[in-house]
This record gives sequence, C-alpha cells and structure tokens, in this order.
Amino acid sequence: MSSQRQLFGVAERPFEAVRDAFAANLDESLDQGASFAVVADGRVVVDLWGGYADAAGNRPWRRDTIVTVQSVTKGVVALAVAMLVDRGKLDYDEPVATWWPSFAAGGKGSITLGQIMSHQAGLNTVREDLVLDDLYHGDRFVRCLEAMEPIYPPGSMCVYHALSYGYLAGEIVRLVDGRSVGRFIAEEIAEPLGASIFLGLPEAEDHRAAEIVAGPGADDVMEEATR
Repeated sequence: MSSQRQLFGVAERPFEAVRDAFAANLDESLDQGASFAVVADGRVVVDLWGGYADAAGNRPWRRDTIVTVQSVTKGVVALAVAMLVDRGKLDYDEPVATWWPSFAAGGKGSITLGQIMSHQAGLNTVREDLVLDDLYHGDRFVRCLEAMEPIYPPGSMCVYHALSYGYLAGEIVRLVDGRSVGRFIAEEIAEPLGASIFLGLPEAEDHRAAEIVAGPGADDVMEEATR
C-alpha cells in the first residue's frame, strides 16, 4: 500500500497545499507516521493523519494516536505556572526561594520565578553525572539543581533550559499547589479541555502511543542541548 493511501482527514480551502506537503513527507519517508491540525478562527480547517505508529510499519497511525511532544510540554507547564500566578499563589518577580527555601543554596537566593520561566536562571544543566533513570524519576535531578551554583550569573543571558526547565517549574508547582505538575495539568487543563495531555502516560493509554523513530543527527541534537 502506498503512503498516499495511508493519508486520512481533511484540509479545507485554501489549505489544500498542506495536505500535499503532508503526503509528500510520507511518500519520501521523511515521516514514518504523523498527524497535523490547524485551527483558524476557532474552527478546525486541517485535520490530517497517516503512516504508521511503529518502526516496523505494522500499526497504522490513527486519529487518536498520541506521541511524545518533547519541549512542547514546556508551554503546557508554563501555562500551569501562569494559572497559579493568576490565582495569586505565585509571582514572577518573587525569588523562587520564597516557596522553595532550600533552592537558595549555592547563591541562588535572588533567582526569580520569571528568570526560571524565561531560561535566564543559569541552571540549564547540572554538573553531576546522572543516568537516564535519574531523569525518569526526577527527584535526583531536582536535588542536584537545588544544591548547585548557577553556571552563569542569573539574568545575564538566556540559555535554553532543555532538560531542567520542567524539573524546576514542576517542583515549584508541587510545593505551592501540593500536586505534581503532571497531576495539576491532568486535572486543571487536560480534563476540562478533553485533551490527551499526559505528563506520565497511564498504562491504559500505552496502546495509543506511537513508537519514536530517531532520525539522522538526533543524538547530536541531544548532546548539544545538554552541554
């Protein structure tokens, strides 16, 4: 079966070219499988999906297939923090140590929530050697961030906090709200919207998840992001 036949969904006028580009990605194996949607003026004008959800090409990509969205998660976490700011529980101009006293270690007492959220905290990585399991469980990574000195003077520059952003913001949410950032997002954002957003995928949803196929240079990108 050609990849063109695996393409489903709609692209309304004047967005037909989006469907063509999407089909070309599948035809040329630039994507094993994918989905794409566009909302304009509150209406879905493009809703496409196709290809396969596994590397072997045995499992078709379906309309409800879910996939890791990598750093797009940062936007959702930032929304969770913004909701707590709106409720008066957080303040972008206040030091993080206001809610997380032990964060002041290593000369970090003046780092503000705004600097954390705008990648200006100087905590874009940790100086300790960690293993992948430390990232999955998080607490070890959080404790390293809590104890370390900033890599550069906070507020002096903006350096993408690729791996640390979620741990920093997540710990602040947990300390202020009492729920993990994943639970907060599930109850306050995903459930009200009826959206499939998970920070920690429930086992019952595992069958919907696409297998991630790394493209050329993927390891190089991750190495650069964690320097």
